[in-house]
Amino acid sequence: MVTIYQIAQLISTLVNFYETLILVYIILTWFPLREGSFVYDVGMVLRSLCEPFLSLFRRIIPPMGGIDFSPVIAVLALNVIARLVIGILY
Repeated sequence: MVTIYQIAQLISTLVNFYETLILVYIILTWFPLREGSFVYDVGMVLRSLCEPFLSLFRRIIPPMGGIDFSPVIAVLALNVIARLVIGILY
């Protein structure tokens, strides 16, 4: 039987995993990637996973001075939503 604690742990783990994916994707965008390489393929997979979520925040917060703050806001929003859902479960 699945307990509420296990569901909360699963939500927390998934949020942490997605935050890690966003962080790795952002770091990969700092480097030029050569098409056909393994790192390029990983970057494209991460782009397909992270970009839809990040684009929601890029529409609201445009880059300022060449710096994109949308990943920071996206991670904060993801944490707030996860805490709300976990709070509702308890």
